[in-house]
Amino acid sequence: MKKFFALLLALVMVLSLVACGDKKTDDNQGDTNTDDQQGETTTYTNPDDIDDNMTSEDGKYEVAFVTDVGQLKDKSFNQGTFDGVKLYAANNGLSYKYYQPANGDQATDDDRYDAMKAAVDGGAKVVVCAGFMQEGALRMAAKEFPNVSFVFVDGYPITEEAGVDGSPVLKNVAGIAFKEEQCGYLAGYAVVKEGFTKLGFTGGGGGTNPACCRYGYGFVQGADAAAKELGVKVDMNYSWQYGASFSASPELQTMVSGWYSNGTEIVFACGGSMFQSVAAAASAEDGKVVGVDVDQSSESETVVTSAMKGLSDAAEWAIAKVYDGTFSEIGGVKTALGVTENAVGLPTATWSMENFSVADYNTMLKDIVDGKITIDSDYNNLKSPATIRSNTKMNTQMPSTSQDRVFPSWVSFFCSGVSSCSVRARTPAILPISVSMPVAVTTMRPRP
Repeated sequence: MKKFFALLLALVMVLSLVACGDKKTDDNQGDTNTDDQQGETTTYTNPDDIDDNMTSEDGKYEVAFVTDVGQLKDKSFNQGTFDGVKLYAANNGLSYKYYQPANGDQATDDDRYDAMKAAVDGGAKVVVCAGFMQEGALRMAAKEFPNVSFVFVDGYPITEEAGVDGSPVLKNVAGIAFKEEQCGYLAGYAVVKEGFTKLGFTGGGGGTNPACCRYGYGFVQGADAAAKELGVKVDMNYSWQYGASFSASPELQTMVSGWYSNGTEIVFACGGSMFQSVAAAASAEDGKVVGVDVDQSSESETVVTSAMKGLSDAAEWAIAKVYDGTFSEIGGVKTALGVTENAVGLPTATWSMENFSVADYNTMLKDIVDGKITIDSDYNNLKSPATIRSNTKMNTQMPSTSQDRVFPSWVSFFCSGVSSCSVRARTPAILPISVSMPVAVTTMRPRP
C-alpha cells in the first residue's frame, strides 16, 4: 500500500505542473482558481466555486453522485464526497449530476436503486454512492450495468449474492472505507490533553452505522489514553438517540443542551446535519464541539477541532481510476485508508487548541504509522471489560433495542481513566496534512 500511494504521489507532482497553480489539500480551504496562459482551462481548488447543478450540452452526465440519507449540503459526509465529484469533473471537463433517493431517511433499497438507474440512464460512466446503506441497491445496479463503474464510499467489496459462500465479487464496485477509529482516537486524545474532562459523543445511524461506531470507539480509546497519561478522570455521555436519520432535531438539541447544563464541556457531533443541533446547544450553553468528516470550524465558533477523513480526495482518486484505465486495481478489492495514507486526521491549520500542540500531533501520527500506538477498530470490543478495563461504576441508560447486535453486552463500557458514563441508544466529512491520495493525471479538456 505504501509503494502504491508513493507512485500516486509522483503523479501529483506531474499534475501540479499541468495545473500551474498551488492546490490546497484541505477540502474546505482554498478560494482561488487559476487560468492557464491562454485562458482556456480553469483549475478549481475550492469546490464551493463549482455549481452543484450544471447543464450539459447533450443532456448526458458522465459522473454521478447518489447521496446517503440526510441533506446534500450537510457540511459533512454527503457534501464532502460530492465536493470530490465536482472537483474531478470540473477540472477534467466532464459533466456531473447528483441524485437523491426518494423518501429521504425512509429510503429503501428500491429507492436507492432507482436513483442509480436514473444516473446510468442519464449517461453516467461512473456512479459514486455514499454510505454503507447503499449495499443492497448497489448489488442490483452493478449486476444490471456491468459496464458502469461504481464507487462505494464508506463501503467494501460486494458479492453477486448476499450471504452466499463463494459468490463472486462484483468487480465493477470499488469499496472505499476509512479508519475512522484513528481520527476519532486523535480527537479524543487531543481534547483531553487540551484540558477537557467532561465529554460527550452523539452518533448518527442509531448505532448501526459502522463508520460512526468506529468514530465513537476511537474517541473513547483516545480520551482514555490521554486520561491515563495525565492521571485524570474523564466523564463521558455516549448516545445514539435522535440520530437515526443524521438530521438536526429539537429533541437532539434538547438532549445535548441538558448535557452541557449538567457539566459536559465538549461533544463529538458524529452524524451529518446532527452537527447543527449540537452546535446550537453549545452556543446557547457556552459549550464546545468536535466536528466530523470534514473541517467544520467555519460552521461554528464552538468547534475546537474536527475528526476528518479525506472524502473529497478519495472520491477524486477513485473516479480518476475510471478514466486512466486502472479501475480494476480497486474494483472488487477492499480499500481502507487511514493515517498511513494521510487520509484521516485533524485540521491543524484551524483548530483552536492551545495546550495540545501541532508538534505533539505530528509525533502521534508517526507513532501510529510506526505501530507504537495501536488503535482497535472492532467496536464490538467496546462492551468488553477485558479489552477496556473498567475502574469505576458505569451509569447505563438504555431502552430495549436492536442495537444489542452492535454492542451485545453493555457492561463496563469504561476504560481506566474514565470515571463515569451515560450510554443511551434507540432503534432506528480533507486535510491540512499532506494527502497522498492524488488524482491520477488525465487529459484535461475544456469544461462543457
